Amino acid sequence: MIYKFALGVGIAFFLASFNYPQLGPYLLSSLYHVYPNGFPGLALLLLRVSVGGLFLLHGYPKITHLRQWAESMKMPVFLCFLSAASMLGGGIFLIMGFLTLLGTLPILGSMIFAIYLEISGSKPFVAQDPYLIPEGQYMGPLGKGEPPSWEKAFMYCVMLIVIAVLGPGTYSLDALIFGR
Repeated sequence: MIYKFALGVGIAFFLASFNYPQLGPYLLSSLYHVYPNGFPGLALLLLRVSVGGLFLLHGYPKITHLRQWAESMKMPVFLCFLSAASMLGGGIFLIMGFLTLLGTLPILGSMIFAIYLEISGSKPFVAQDPYLIPEGQYMGPLGKGEPPSWEKAFMYCVMLIVIAVLGPGTYSLDALIFGR
């Protein structure tokens, strides 16, 4: 069923691109159809590669230990697979600057869901500093650790929105393929 929806959306974008070029293939790159160069382009490159690399680091252990992660989250394995695959695939796409908007959206969805889970679990936005927590009240997997909060997922959402809106910059495959 979902493939029919995706096919319909693809055909609609293809047909709309004849009358509205801004809905054409440029939409695959970003919501803003200019590829900044110079210092702004380098800043976007740094942001894009950093965020992409971090999502590779987050996605790889999740996909290699999928069942354990799903059990700890009390979520279906399929949903956890989609989240981990979006982190891995999106991270690769962000690093290369290829189909940047399509690379950011699935990860953004995962991060919004992570925020939802943290809020519904009554986690704070910013957790108390681990060194201010009384002894034995919270211990991470290796002793003292970062207590749960939704601050990190929120910051990832902000960074992904910036990349989705501003695009990958000049130093990307998108600029090479779609650049004007």
